[in-house]
Amino acid sequence: MTGIAAPSPLRFDGIVPAPFGALGVRMSGQRLAELVFLPAGRQQIPAAIRPVARALEAYFDDPAQRFALPLALVGTPFRQRVWAALNTVLAGQTTTYGSLARQLGSGARAVGQALGDNPIPLIIPCHRVLSATGLGGFMHTRDPRQDPFPLTVKRWLLTHEGCCPS
Repeated sequence: MTGIAAPSPLRFDGIVPAPFGALGVRMSGQRLAELVFLPAGRQQIPAAIRPVARALEAYFDDPAQRFALPLALVGTPFRQRVWAALNTVLAGQTTTYGSLARQLGSGARAVGQALGDNPIPLIIPCHRVLSATGLGGFMHTRDPRQDPFPLTVKRWLLTHEGCCPS
């Protein structure tokens, strides 16, 4: 599962502190390949991930900050289309699964799956997608009783960007 820490130990190229915990960073050469939301813990910022750390710090200081990082995105053509469409939703704005699905000529569930499989959440802002009736899911989590951390992060990100999710 991407986006959130899996139960088994993961290896990262570095770990960047975040207001809601930390972000595990994986690189593919000089390109960002994956971000994983982690609970608070250690930080480790080696030289290879310093550009990513600086970009994340700039976003935490100013949510309108646009990311200009080289990316190593791996995904099906459909996922690539969904992720590209997300980059048109700016900080402070939201959209819905249904609206994205209509824009892409697809179904809301397929869009939700692509969002849940987003390997670099925050950079590709899947947190800006809501359900028609509320917050929706985040990182394949819809029920806070299952795991409250992902939806806590989504709420934090939306609030940081000036949105008021339910």
